[in-house]
Amino acid sequence: MDLRDYLSFAQILVSGLLIVLVLMQVRGTGFGAALGGQDQSFRTKRGLQRSLHRLTIVVVVVFLSISAWSVAAS
Repeated sequence: MDLRDYLSFAQILVSGLLIVLVLMQVRGTGFGAALGGQDQSFRTKRGLQRSLHRLTIVVVVVFLSISAWSVAAS
């Protein structure tokens, strides 16, 4: 196995984690809000929501970094 194989495997794992994180954020808002509907009240993110949001941003940066590195390695 070479570096590209490891990067591909890491990219698959990170993308799965990213999908789970996004679905966890959408779960509590309702189906209409998930499809672009507007929420009736403005709420700030607190506690677990804020942590999930920040973790999602970190995972997106990791995913993009792996993707860029994978392209550069080939």
